[in-house]
Amino acid sequence: MKTAVIYASKHGTTSLVAQKIKDLLTGDEVTLINLEDQSRIELRYFDRIIIGSPLYSGTSLPVIRKFIEQNLLGLLQKEVGIFVCCMFSDKADKQINKGFPELLRNHARSIKNMGGEYRFEEMNCIERLVVKKISGATGSVSEINESNIELFVREMNAGASQPFITVSDSFVKL
Repeated sequence: MKTAVIYASKHGTTSLVAQKIKDLLTGDEVTLINLEDQSRIELRYFDRIIIGSPLYSGTSLPVIRKFIEQNLLGLLQKEVGIFVCCMFSDKADKQINKGFPELLRNHARSIKNMGGEYRFEEMNCIERLVVKKISGATGSVSEINESNIELFVREMNAGASQPFITVSDSFVKL
């Protein structure tokens, strides 16, 4: 199975999680694609698409939302997984709902919040001030949820042998 892990990363955490997912996927030819580096992607070459974004200001990054908007029909014809990186686990579900269309969320095999990090060394002065005020953190913090990464990969691998078929514009898991 050919899998594309398509992501955008503001300070590097989502990139790190995308690499971990790639390393854990079994029996796949996995391609990592950073939307900041490559805007045009031929989805037809992939059987499975995994989309990752950090959550900022209550939603996914604009480049992720634009990619989904431009490719929604193609994504609905693939097996899809969605992961986000968010330090506020109590707000993640609401932000996922805001950042990803309902149709895609309902179609996704797995959706997980992988936790997050404050990487002060990657932030500008204003970002550090905002993070300090909102979270109280005074330095870099990592709260990546390794168990959610492993669960996400297990759920994606479990579906690898169950293709989607199109039946009168609706999708059915076999």
